[in-house]
Amino acid sequence: MTAAPDAARMPPSLVLAGAGKMGGAMLAGWLESGLDPHATTIIDPVPSREIAELCSARGIRLNPAEAEPGAVLVLAIKPQGLEAAAPGLDRLIGRDTLLVSILAGKTVADLRARLPRARAVVRAMPNLPASIGRGATGACASPEVTPAQRDAADALFSANGAVAWLADEAQIDAVTAVSGSGPAYVFLLVEALAEAGIAAGLDPDVARTLARATVSGAGALLDASPAEAAELRRNVTSPGGTTAAALDVLMRPDGLAPLMREAVAAARRRAAELAG
Repeated sequence: MTAAPDAARMPPSLVLAGAGKMGGAMLAGWLESGLDPHATTIIDPVPSREIAELCSARGIRLNPAEAEPGAVLVLAIKPQGLEAAAPGLDRLIGRDTLLVSILAGKTVADLRARLPRARAVVRAMPNLPASIGRGATGACASPEVTPAQRDAADALFSANGAVAWLADEAQIDAVTAVSGSGPAYVFLLVEALAEAGIAAGLDPDVARTLARATVSGAGALLDASPAEAAELRRNVTSPGGTTAAALDVLMRPDGLAPLMREAVAAARRRAAELAG
């Protein structure tokens, strides 16, 4: 975890390649944290109406005819689009440009093979709650990244939530499987809990309302409390009570824990398959 970002730590100039859901969410956090919009360039062949309006309102350069390298180039395109976009992107890397990539499965070696000008590289995996400043990002830096460049990258990630720096690039696929994909697991839990409530006799609207509020409220409590998740679980569970009866099912040998391990392993394998 890192300290809250401030404007002084933001890079002096930035090029964002790809302003879709994740790229747009990160950009909003950066601007709020002090990134200079007039020193910001967006490269996106099909920008959304929201991005086009934001660029017009804030003075951000959008798809200029002659884009210049920035202090930081952030890759937020789809991983499968890297090959086609690489020639144009490589021209946006200067001698001192830090390349920040959030492309799942694309290693530092993959990036350098397609972007030969890249030297200092940070790989990162944010997640969708970055759109409300509550994201979780795992990141690792190549040896060429200077302390100042790492601090600038940390400021960008911190603007969107929590940051964990990794010692080994090989851990990025596990981060992708846990926190990158993790919000979808939580949303599925809400769906499953609502469906269980309907099966138990609740009106569908009531079940969905209670399931959504329960999961979001539990998350807020987890965030606000210094206690570990296991301790909070025990605090909710009275011996021999209703919660204990439910947990006896979820915590059996073939219950939630092994299923989650299997799911995370599957996501990690897929991230590895996207390499190259």
